[in-house]
Amino acid sequence: MTSQAMWMVRAGEGGLAIEAFRAESVVAIGWVDLGDLSALKTRADFARAAAQAYPGHKAGQQASMAGQTYRFVREIAVGDQVVSYDRSERVYLVGEVTGGYQRQPQKLTDYPNMRPVRWLGSVARDALSVAARNSLGAISTLFLIPPPVAREMRGVLDAARAGTRAPQPESAPALAEETDDLYKDVQARGFEFIKDRIHALDWDAMQELVAGLLRAMGYKTRISPSGSDRGKDIVASPDGLGFEDPRIVVEVKHRSAAMGSQEIRSFLGGRHDRDKGLYVSTGGFTREGRYEAERGRIPVTLMDLDDLVRSLLEHYEKLDAEMQRLVPLRKVYWPA
Repeated sequence: MTSQAMWMVRAGEGGLAIEAFRAESVVAIGWVDLGDLSALKTRADFARAAAQAYPGHKAGQQASMAGQTYRFVREIAVGDQVVSYDRSERVYLVGEVTGGYQRQPQKLTDYPNMRPVRWLGSVARDALSVAARNSLGAISTLFLIPPPVAREMRGVLDAARAGTRAPQPESAPALAEETDDLYKDVQARGFEFIKDRIHALDWDAMQELVAGLLRAMGYKTRISPSGSDRGKDIVASPDGLGFEDPRIVVEVKHRSAAMGSQEIRSFLGGRHDRDKGLYVSTGGFTREGRYEAERGRIPVTLMDLDDLVRSLLEHYEKLDAEMQRLVPLRKVYWPA
């Protein structure tokens, strides 16, 4: 096989159109309200059409729609290869594009925008490396498959067509190691996205979130009214009034600047001997600020944005519904 471009074209949500792709020898995309795309020439044409056809969609959704339809009509060339996934059989159909764009709603009502294809064969998902599977798992309807993954798929397909032994994917230990590396990458990205979401909260919402976290940890809280708080934003205690120990006095600073020794010293200055301190700073702390907390006369815990996210994840399921709406998270299951 040649080294021509290879494209993923998904068979609709959940791969429901894969049998039609196979039977009609096509790949197809939806976005029905765009109408016939044959008259659209430039990316700007596609962008205008997307904005007119889907005015209720967000700008990012319109841009994604315009980009994918442009590539389907104008960038995929005759002779390029296309891949589509059959979830039920766990195989990737591999074909070659044999013609230009066509609009044929009579064939597939929900996916009327088509390119004719000559199917060459299929590649079992289990025959591919974890890296290839991960690359092919992107959520876009249409995307250009990276050259190394395309070469791997061609190698497996060539071997199957020739009746020879295909290159073997990783051994079980290597597979587990690569899967674990992938999980760590996804976990790290998720952690940063959660930080982004929290950092975007306004100060009032941040204060409410910290109070909600303390409630999830078993405390009752009182939030200081707006205005001068005399060094405290939240008081947390078992009884909610601050009479029972431990009485935790909380300061929340939601800004980009790191808190230094002066801010920590000021916070400690108004505390009672039996108080415990919690200083939350989304901008972090300077080395001098941390040193000031270590030698303070009462115990003080410094919580930067990373610490806040870790505590939030640990206690998220115990947060009340209102706090979960502030930072909505979705649980993802991963092979152990």
